[in-house]
Amino acid sequence: MAKEIKELTPRAENFSRWYQDLVVKADLAENSAVRGCMVIKPYGYAIWEKMQQELDRMFKETGHVNAYFPLFIPKSFLSKEADHVEGFAKECAVVTHYRLKNSPDGKGVIVDPDAKLEEELIVRPTSETIIWNTYKNWIQSYRDLPILCNQWANVVRWEMRTRLFLRTAEFLWQEGHTAHATREEAEAEAHQMLEVYAAFAENFMAVPVLKGVKSASERFAGAVETFAIEALMQDGKALQAGTSHFLGQNFAKAFDVMFTAKNGTQDYVWATSWGVSTRLMGALVMTHSDDNGLVLPPKLAPYQVVIVPIYKNEEQLSRINEKVAGITAKLRSSGISVKYDHSDNKKPGWKFAEYELKGVPVRLAMGGRDLENNTVEVARRDTLTKETVSCDNIEQYVGQLLDDIQKNIFKKAFDYRAANTVKVDSYDEFKVQIEKGGFILAHWDGTPETEELVKEETKATIRCIPLEGDQTPGKCMVTGKPSARRVVFARAY
Repeated sequence: MAKEIKELTPRAENFSRWYQDLVVKADLAENSAVRGCMVIKPYGYAIWEKMQQELDRMFKETGHVNAYFPLFIPKSFLSKEADHVEGFAKECAVVTHYRLKNSPDGKGVIVDPDAKLEEELIVRPTSETIIWNTYKNWIQSYRDLPILCNQWANVVRWEMRTRLFLRTAEFLWQEGHTAHATREEAEAEAHQMLEVYAAFAENFMAVPVLKGVKSASERFAGAVETFAIEALMQDGKALQAGTSHFLGQNFAKAFDVMFTAKNGTQDYVWATSWGVSTRLMGALVMTHSDDNGLVLPPKLAPYQVVIVPIYKNEEQLSRINEKVAGITAKLRSSGISVKYDHSDNKKPGWKFAEYELKGVPVRLAMGGRDLENNTVEVARRDTLTKETVSCDNIEQYVGQLLDDIQKNIFKKAFDYRAANTVKVDSYDEFKVQIEKGGFILAHWDGTPETEELVKEETKATIRCIPLEGDQTPGKCMVTGKPSARRVVFARAY
């Protein structure tokens, strides 16, 4: 059974299949009866909850509060901001009727043709329109600003080609929507939330990210500027892990949201929006995991330590249970989450394979000899190494080990990104390099025509224009025209 658990397609053989196998076999998620939608299973949802908790704490530390807005958006709202509706029109699910009735032939139910809505409702693809229609009622004066709201919600974007966590018709996310009195405040907010996302990705997910601004063609529909964090997966493809948008006054103008300034003049409100989704689960899997299963950063693992007893008889198990109770108490008092698996329906080898597959950072095993010697076997998931240590001060040892694992998997991902980030100066060199994967730093003349040409010929897109790093001007690799600085190209999810 242990072998059966771990039968994953090797990454080198088929990375996409490996990912799909792992998400399903590790009990993170599965496809649902609804085409393009997923069921997030308890173990997967426990990881998402950890992400939520940390992000929610970070949002509240920066002054934000949670609210909730309707799932349904009147179709007319999406018509008020032209760029926005164009960006989402092809992905919208539309509610046209409000009632079913029994079929005349007695075979199930049908849509009641007499129950047609006067105005169709759009199932929320994102909430800018419904929220700014609401903010119009909340804002009259500068005293009402800023508004710093976030909501945890689900959204629907009718994707044709889906993949668990990475792209599904319905997914979970958070979306922040803020309103400000000045452009400077709104721009500062957009940058601040980009930094929050980057800190979360690196400090909790152990995923190194590049911070940058999107090109005009990659910008969020209706935004003035879109900032993003970009991560590099183990197959050399990029993944957009979070976005923060400076919306200018576009939505305020579309929904006529004005305020009276301190000097008595009227002006339109300045806005931002920002969000991350369950796509982060995909990033977590693809950045760290291996052919043996998940590798989870300790800060986001549903349980950081699992303890497995190895015993010959009930009397020995009883003694191990007593010993483990003390160890568990010590670990929990140090803030370490623990699972003690003394179930008798699976053998230790099966359990070892299962918890390795599920990416539990630290596994402790205690047998009869350990019991007599006051020791425990410690296995760390990131390196698959084991050692026997004393049970004395075990909480300090494991606490330090968890810190080491968190740092080690970040370093491993950082080193991989560094080794797979290259500068190129010619388009021919670019075409060779893009087949190898990774981030490519190249000069671009700033035109959408050149950007589209590269995309058509190589399937690579500009992931971001970095906010940090080398800003030396040069010549576009394609046209030879002047370029302000190198941008990041990659093939992406």
